[in-house]
Amino acid sequence: MRHALAAWLMVVVLGVASVATSGASEFQVVVHPSVKGTWISRTSLHALFARKVERWGDKASAKPVDQSAQSPVRRAFASTVFRLSLGGIQRYWQDRVAADRVFPPLIKASDEEVLDYVASTEGAVGYVGPETAIPAGVRVIAVTE
Repeated sequence: MRHALAAWLMVVVLGVASVATSGASEFQVVVHPSVKGTWISRTSLHALFARKVERWGDKASAKPVDQSAQSPVRRAFASTVFRLSLGGIQRYWQDRVAADRVFPPLIKASDEEVLDYVASTEGAVGYVGPETAIPAGVRVIAVTE
């Protein structure tokens, strides 16, 4: 019984670790230091970038920033977080703008521009490539399933 429990805990721990790093090989989620916490669920990240919610869990304003549609990291983010192609994302925003007058997040042209925006904007959240060096004034948070 004790070994079975230990084995089950190992599976749970390894499973959580693999979920927490599933997007890590494709992108890094970065936040302003004012954002509390060290992780975010994929569903919550989706809700922020889809503009379904406008605040973090502590009620602070969330300010998502996207990358250009030409960016490979944007394709990875769209696929992992939205589970859509870039074409699907475009259709989503066309519908949201037309039906609800809700507009997509601000778009920056590069990892460096995203990092500059996140570092200078309270509540900001963005994403950058997996190999991008993270400067002081910006934190990386894990994405869980």
